[in-house]
Amino acid sequence: MTGNRLRIAVLAGAILVQGAAFAQPVPKYPVKPVRMLGGAFGSPSDILARIIAPKLSELWGQPVVIENRPGAAGTIAAAILSKAAPDGYTLLLISAQFTIGAAMTPNLPYDPIKDFAGVTQIGYSTSVLPVLPTLGPKTLKDFIAYAQARPGKILFSSGGAGSSTHLNAERFNFATGIKAVHVGYKGTPDALLEVAGGRVQYCLVGLGSALPLIKNNRLLPLAVSTPQRSPLLPDVPAIAEVVAGYGRDGSHSLLAPAGTPMAIRVQISRDVARVFEQPDVKEKLLAQDYHPAPTTPLEHDKILREQIQTFGDVAKRLGLKV
Repeated sequence: MTGNRLRIAVLAGAILVQGAAFAQPVPKYPVKPVRMLGGAFGSPSDILARIIAPKLSELWGQPVVIENRPGAAGTIAAAILSKAAPDGYTLLLISAQFTIGAAMTPNLPYDPIKDFAGVTQIGYSTSVLPVLPTLGPKTLKDFIAYAQARPGKILFSSGGAGSSTHLNAERFNFATGIKAVHVGYKGTPDALLEVAGGRVQYCLVGLGSALPLIKNNRLLPLAVSTPQRSPLLPDVPAIAEVVAGYGRDGSHSLLAPAGTPMAIRVQISRDVARVFEQPDVKEKLLAQDYHPAPTTPLEHDKILREQIQTFGDVAKRLGLKV
């Protein structure tokens, strides 16, 4: 049984073990178009939504309309969802920035726990740690030793202070004892170009963004962030192979407004898992080295709480606040 098929079975089983939640008659769903809110057009979340939405439309016989609501690090879209009717007809596809914002931003226009209901974790992308090929170290182990020997003299770049590329790189620094100086830029492309230009020594960013520079030998990949090696870089180790206790949080997920019936949430999570079993979807996700990891709604609620706590701890340790 494949991992996703096993997940579908688990999701189906959730309907049985959560019997009390289904004591009321289950409404037919969906009977009208479903709105899927998301971030900026062309962002990783938007690309993922445009893979999933048409397939859900086919399963449901109803349109799934993607509505881009960029701005304020996802706060605008989340605020809209928090005020939507809890009937399953408005969903929000979030990235790690939702949990980072929840951990770091005071006075949000919503409660990140109480105003939302988890539907399913969707999965996670691969990040890579690249350096300049002429820097010296050729392996992750050698780079860690190189950086440890130069406390306060090594620079790392990110897509901006408080971004997922910043906080996940800091988690790598914590796990390795590296004392490096952060330099934030306006986005991942700038962060990568600064490494390729030799102005900073490393970063930890999405593999999809870094791959062209890696293929052109302008950057040397030392490790990937996922628990297993990437099929796109099979000779590059996972950080966890070298750094005991390293963890990376932050994934894409689907949220619904608080109060959305559990039966609807379970159906959506089950159908997302079914979408990931389709060969053309698998091919598109593989091309981006995206790892599907759908969950039950209750599992998803637990993951969100844990990620908010994790990023909150990192931000507190760094003294960061939006």
